[in-house]
Amino acid sequence: MIAALTAALTLAAAQTPASTEAPAVQPIRASKIILVGDSTTAVVGGWGPSFCAYHVTSFAACVNLARGGRSSGSYIAEGSWDLALSEMSTPGFAATYVLIQFGHNDQPGKPGRSTDLATEFPANLKRYVAETQARGATPILLTPLVRRQFVDGRLQNDLEPWAEAVRTVARETNTPVVDLNRASAETVQALGPVKSARFAQAAPSPEVAAALLTGTTIASSTGVPAAPGAPTPATQNNATVEPLGQARVSFDYTHVGREGADFFSALVTRDLIEAAPPMRRLLIP
Repeated sequence: MIAALTAALTLAAAQTPASTEAPAVQPIRASKIILVGDSTTAVVGGWGPSFCAYHVTSFAACVNLARGGRSSGSYIAEGSWDLALSEMSTPGFAATYVLIQFGHNDQPGKPGRSTDLATEFPANLKRYVAETQARGATPILLTPLVRRQFVDGRLQNDLEPWAEAVRTVARETNTPVVDLNRASAETVQALGPVKSARFAQAAPSPEVAAALLTGTTIASSTGVPAAPGAPTPATQNNATVEPLGQARVSFDYTHVGREGADFFSALVTRDLIEAAPPMRRLLIP
């Protein structure tokens, strides 16, 4: 009797369909990375596109809000910073990181954009840091990408004072900093004027290429057809080659093409891992 009952129970268990209930799904913990800056970070001319495309995992949204020709002051004045603040307030992300790089257009000679190095520039950076933190996001300051201009084979790092101002603000506010200016300057100096020219968006004119071989750069527009009667300066006027708006696809010593973007975005990623260890899991070296 007992044997028959056991057999019946075994048969019933065998005929009971297996559970089709799906295992519990773990909610994703995704993060967001926001890029804020000028044309050397923006699409077409900057390292930002390669950073978002090749160095960020699928567990982070990468939003490039950098815009050509902007300074630390004009980016705020035009409302671009308000858009960045809105991005930081989007719910659902486990963490938000904001990479901030200015300096090129804060230099003198750019009406409506230039800021005072001793007062306005550091004050603007401190505002970026404070307002980012107020949104619950993590600010990370970057020193400005170097310009590839040379005299007698020596790099002319005219952005060093602005880079030092960024470092100072980072120390005073206890903010992580990626010293892109120093890293890019070391690389460009090691490569020299000829080899570093390949980082540009386009090939130089024959006249500019010949000057590169001498170790001293000349105006990047030399040898390029210009408007009738337009003067050809002997030196680079960075206020004119860094206009307000989208960077022109041409040769200059400031903006980068695909090779330059790939190279400098890798530098940013390398130093970002060291400066902000919590981001390591979001980054691809």
